[in-house]
Amino acid sequence: MQQRQRAILAYAEKLTRTPGAMGRSDVSDLVNAGLSEVEVLDVNQITGYFAYVNRLADGLGVPLEDYWPAESDRRRSDPELPSTS
Repeated sequence: MQQRQRAILAYAEKLTRTPGAMGRSDVSDLVNAGLSEVEVLDVNQITGYFAYVNRLADGLGVPLEDYWPAESDRRRSDPELPSTS
């Protein structure tokens, strides 16, 4: 995997898991890996959008598609979670 790809994945993971810990150095890491300002914005917006949409769907109890078997099984076995069936 290239430095550019590693930097993008590290940024996306940190933004997803610990958004409050993000700082200027995280953006600098992307720039240092060769991303333009527009590409940095793209990575930020795409990552944020997916987090947003997933939280909306989870918050509304939207069932998962059948091609997510492990998560579907977990939801079926937990009465507090919405079922996929």
